[in-house]
Amino acid sequence: MLEQTKRIIDDVSTDELFKVLRLRARPKILLATTYEEAIQTVEKYKDSLLCVISDVKFTKGEEMDDNAGFSLIAQVRTMIKGLPTVIQSSDVKNSSRAFELKSTFINKNSETLLQDIRNFIMHHLGFGSFVYRDSGGKKIAEAQSLKEFEKHIDSIPSDSIVYHGKRDHFSLWLMARGEIKIAKMIHPVKVTDFKTPDDFRNYLKYVIKKYRNESNTGKIVNFEGSALLDESNIVSMGSGALGGKGRGCAFINTLIYNLDFSEIIPEMNIRTPRTAIIGTDEFDIFMERNNLMEAVHQETEYETIRQKFLDGDLSYNLEKRLKESLKLVNRPLAVRSSSLLEDSTMQPFSGIFETYLIPNNHPDFNVRFKQLKDAVKLVYSSIYSPHSRRYFEAINFSLEDEKMAVVIQDVVGTYHKDHFYPHMSGTAQSHNYYPVAHMEPEDGFAIAGLGLGHYVVNGERAYRFSPKYPTLEMSSLQSQIRDSQVEFMALDMINSDIDFCTDGSEANLHRLPISEAESHDVLKHLASTFDVENERVEPGISAPGPRILNFANILKYEYVPLARALNLILDVGKEALGSPVELEYAVDLDKAENGLPSFHILQIKPMMGTGGEYTFDTGGIDPEEMIIYAERSMGNGKIDSITDLVYVDPKGFDKMRTREMAAQIEQLNQKMVTEDRKYILIGPGRWGTRDPFIGIPVNWSQISNAKVIVETSLDEFPLDASLGSHFFHNVTSMNVGYFSIQHDSSTSFIRWDELDEQELIEESGFVKHIRFKEPVCIMMDGKKRISIILKHACKLKNRA
Repeated sequence: MLEQTKRIIDDVSTDELFKVLRLRARPKILLATTYEEAIQTVEKYKDSLLCVISDVKFTKGEEMDDNAGFSLIAQVRTMIKGLPTVIQSSDVKNSSRAFELKSTFINKNSETLLQDIRNFIMHHLGFGSFVYRDSGGKKIAEAQSLKEFEKHIDSIPSDSIVYHGKRDHFSLWLMARGEIKIAKMIHPVKVTDFKTPDDFRNYLKYVIKKYRNESNTGKIVNFEGSALLDESNIVSMGSGALGGKGRGCAFINTLIYNLDFSEIIPEMNIRTPRTAIIGTDEFDIFMERNNLMEAVHQETEYETIRQKFLDGDLSYNLEKRLKESLKLVNRPLAVRSSSLLEDSTMQPFSGIFETYLIPNNHPDFNVRFKQLKDAVKLVYSSIYSPHSRRYFEAINFSLEDEKMAVVIQDVVGTYHKDHFYPHMSGTAQSHNYYPVAHMEPEDGFAIAGLGLGHYVVNGERAYRFSPKYPTLEMSSLQSQIRDSQVEFMALDMINSDIDFCTDGSEANLHRLPISEAESHDVLKHLASTFDVENERVEPGISAPGPRILNFANILKYEYVPLARALNLILDVGKEALGSPVELEYAVDLDKAENGLPSFHILQIKPMMGTGGEYTFDTGGIDPEEMIIYAERSMGNGKIDSITDLVYVDPKGFDKMRTREMAAQIEQLNQKMVTEDRKYILIGPGRWGTRDPFIGIPVNWSQISNAKVIVETSLDEFPLDASLGSHFFHNVTSMNVGYFSIQHDSSTSFIRWDELDEQELIEESGFVKHIRFKEPVCIMMDGKKRISIILKHACKLKNRA
């Protein structure tokens, strides 16, 4: 029985959960002590029974019956025709009675008792390998797995098909291996139901193939060329852990292809891109065979480390699989990191590691193959980037514990002349940290932009909306005009000679003006036009005037049901994961093979906690004690150990020089790290954006010791919070306080005069570092989303 259980899971080498599920289908022994109990058991499990083994004498009708076993076997014969049975007895005279019932007899006193039972199980129940025999019983082939079984069906002689078919050997063997569904499809069918043996052979092949396709749908399957062509499969290119992003891909793939979303949203395909995953074992092999562990600890220059990784060799098996897959795929590819810790609940590592996009269109296959290999190696090396190292230091994690899997996906999009990009991409969250109007936090939040998703997750200008209230405008007309997306990211399809090592992960990404997309005839359903004379926004681009990307035809008039799709996936994902979720998506409005546009889910992950237990009442606080008051904030708890505050001086702010400010803040942060001092950080615009004209373009490692971050607006520098960006996720995961304050708010405020009165420790260009004489009091109410910073130590009683 144990050996058979091992055989059952041998076919499942990638999906650990599926291995566990397969174990539930292993053969089990059911024990009955009376005749009546035995009949009940047979009746209950008759569709799944492999055999009945019975003693001769046991209780029947509340009395000991010397012939109960014979009665049981006779009754079972009428209930299940052809079921293998055994009568075991220490009296050999009972063998003739067993023979009359066409049952196997086993002598309990036999010296070969165990072997006799084993022979019965192996020969009659289909345990072990399936041995193909000809009509004379001579062995002609052997199958140890379902895959081999399927392969031999094609080649064995017709008389072998008839020999096994008449004896129900096929269904018995499949049942014993836990393939119950397919066994039940084959068992009722007889060879005589078909005109020729080959017709029966074709039926067997059809049933097995149909079952295999159904069972693989939404699961991780071993590498095979044909599996790559089916987007419902996630293909494993190497063993080991899938990493955070890989787990998310596997989860959403299972969800999509096991639930029929087309019944709920028939107007649009809901899909995942074609995906393959290289497990973490390949990372270990790569590091060991190229002696890279010593190099990453001794070498300080990241460029040298990257070159060493590029000079290393991937394993023979991985290179072979990558080469085979590349021959079948002619679309651009995204090679994405999927570390063990990435996209975890506590530490998401958002944007810390690298992603590389490959055009995959070079005329020389060897060049394409080298680009793919280089991208995989550089994803491996990104664990050891300065950005990554500082992040690990900030969260006090060991870099040695990290391992990297790699996700390879089709890039979602369409060819537009010399570029490739999707019509829309963005992020969505099931929890909205900053709801407006009548929205609730549970209503969720989404961001949409034109082009590749790099633009959105890097915190640049994009359109924000609630999937539950897609027609609700979340900003004024002036804000829409001012903050509308004016550029987008696209993959360059002309320059296919890429040097990722020299030019970085964005070597082949182009930043294009919106007018370029209009020339590609892409804006038709995405943009609106500002009517200058009437000062209003008109959906569509038929009239002349400034273009505003507000996706009105989609969100207000539902050209495609994007909002409904987002709501559905967020709700299902939240229910399945048991926590709020965030997803990344892309939309292709071009019609697919079934004539529908497609909504692609690229990634899904759990979000951090959405509120805490710490709460307070501001009624008893002297307003003069408050330095900062924010009615839009995140974080929970009380901090009374910080004396340092770093801020960008609004008096000398220059929006053309935000990159210099980022460098100055980084220098101050490094001093704070060295001195082990936490601090409060205040600055205008959106922190962590890649667009220097809407905020200060820092990455997380440049402000890693900040314990509270405050975003504020200025007269000529509006604020649009960093929701949805990689930077934002890393901040929230570390329970860093995050305040958003509009300079013209009637309630929220920053007392700049109080800051000017404090001891100035250092002034570096645009940035000031001040220190309070005693620790300030920071209180954050996660439920009310209200936070305050007081000049003196916390004296307020909290309610927890």
